[in-house]
Amino acid sequence: MFFRFDELAVPIVQSPMAGGASTPELVAAVNSAGGLGFLAAGYRSAQGMREQLVRTRELTSRPFGVNLFVPGIPDPSAVDAVGAYREQLRGEADRFGLTLPVPGAGADDDGWEEKIEVLLREPAPLVSFTFGLPTPTVVESLQRAGSHLVATVTTLAEAVAAEAVGVDSLCVQGPLAGGHRATHDIAARPQDVPLLDLLASVRARVQLPLIAAGGLGTGADVAAVLGAGACAAQLGTLYLRAEESGASRTHQDALVDARFTATAVTRAFSGRPARGLRNHFVDAYDATAPSAYPHVHHLTRALRAAAAEAGDAERLHLWAGARHRLARSAPAAEITRTLWEETLAARH
Repeated sequence: MFFRFDELAVPIVQSPMAGGASTPELVAAVNSAGGLGFLAAGYRSAQGMREQLVRTRELTSRPFGVNLFVPGIPDPSAVDAVGAYREQLRGEADRFGLTLPVPGAGADDDGWEEKIEVLLREPAPLVSFTFGLPTPTVVESLQRAGSHLVATVTTLAEAVAAEAVGVDSLCVQGPLAGGHRATHDIAARPQDVPLLDLLASVRARVQLPLIAAGGLGTGADVAAVLGAGACAAQLGTLYLRAEESGASRTHQDALVDARFTATAVTRAFSGRPARGLRNHFVDAYDATAPSAYPHVHHLTRALRAAAAEAGDAERLHLWAGARHRLARSAPAAEITRTLWEETLAARH
């Protein structure tokens, strides 16, 4: 039986957060409160994704989703720029006794084909896509396997293109979202259309259910997007400090650290625009970081891991949305229930 958003008891979606935050336990906890949890397959191997799917099925009988990164076209010209960036980061690497990898020109598809094969053999109730669109062939295959497909979009043009490839619904991501912007064209200048305005323009042109995401943190925020025609509200940062979150302790603590008062969109950590807490690394390297994903991601990965281990929040990618101060330490089911109670109160 195919998933339908109007069958959700609580129209709140826990955002897929790559890098470890979205655990099977987090997904199951959100599901237990009537919401919809999402795994993040980005940066995981196909086998690692499958293991999380198996574990999630053990923890919840309710529908859940898994998010995939759509591979981009490799850019050989990025190698020189990333090499120059590597030299700029030498001092940061020396701090942790690291030797940063030499950038290569090879393609990196994040295990795309292998992950699709896993999802065809063992379908997830929902599959969502970030950074681009799957081909119509992939769409048709996954739908035949029984999955509801969600494309993440950041502009009206992306929404129209997503509808054309045949996905079942859209996640409309506003500019205040934490973590990576889902922009399909890495070279395009990110647009800053407010979420409610973007939601209205997409709703006027596209005949698909719309999930609203980006900068949401309160019941009033959720009520506003539902009132604007969204079928559900998606939140990620609010769950980063949940008991079931897999985010590092350094990251979780930074969300409520008085040192970090603002967020910024930066390419410094991955080569793609992403919103996080403004820290030393962002201030020092944002202006010179090349637009080269996933090359920059691979370049800084060991550095970021060392910073997290050392508790060095000034050199860690502290992905966070604009409402990061609202993240609190509590069970995810409690966070979901409280948010929904606030939403109902705001709608009356």
